[in-house]
Amino acid sequence: MERDRPVSVAGKVMAILNAFAQGGVRLNLSEICRRAGLPLATGHRLVGELTAGGFLDRLPDGTYRIGTRLWRIGSQAPAVMGLRELALPHMEDLYEATHDNVQLGVLRDDRVLIVERLRGTRSVPVLTQVGQTLPLHTTGVGKVLLAFAAPDVREAILAGELERHAARTITDPADLRRSLDEVRRAGYALTRDEMTLGAASVGAPVRDAAGDVVAAMSLVAGSRGADLRRLLPPLTTAVRALSRDVAAHWHGDPDIFSAERRSGA
Repeated sequence: MERDRPVSVAGKVMAILNAFAQGGVRLNLSEICRRAGLPLATGHRLVGELTAGGFLDRLPDGTYRIGTRLWRIGSQAPAVMGLRELALPHMEDLYEATHDNVQLGVLRDDRVLIVERLRGTRSVPVLTQVGQTLPLHTTGVGKVLLAFAAPDVREAILAGELERHAARTITDPADLRRSLDEVRRAGYALTRDEMTLGAASVGAPVRDAAGDVVAAMSLVAGSRGADLRRLLPPLTTAVRALSRDVAAHWHGDPDIFSAERRSGA
């Protein structure tokens, strides 16, 4: 039977790279092999070859992360390149206005793919990296994308396991459903200590010419004493400006930002 055929070398390599798509910027060899479903000896050999080729980086503590060569290849994808080029000027303006962390994400395989990030040097430290994927239910960008996603996408997330990442992560489906309803009504999402302890975020949607949500932008600040609503005016200005640019200048595949773009508003 098809499922009994041995996994090819290419399949094993793809499984290793996909291990990083499941979350976690740095992974040790055991975790990579566990996620990839590979024996340790096989994983060690293939990870070594990927590292030698620049597709993975080995850090001094023995963990691995996606290498710059792989990122350079991936960043040439039209969806990433086009959106980043349009978004960067607006993200830079937003950073100058707030000096907080600025993130841009799109929906990919029921997670948030971070396609660009500017780090606020005077803001709360964040571990998010460009190219990393995050859960939809724990972040400002994720909640925006989930709230405006197709109904079948939302229902699949609500029916699945809502993993706890920090003290205030919403793990009850009914609570998350109410939160997403509020995001659609208000037009923005707020989080506090849901993905990372000490971090809060406010996210807003980026829309195309048809009014569909194709991405989300967020500001991430320290959760202690943070007045997230004061960040809404500059964030709203940035996403509106980016939405105008997307509507005017994006001429690619209308579904390229997200495979799950069917309207769920």
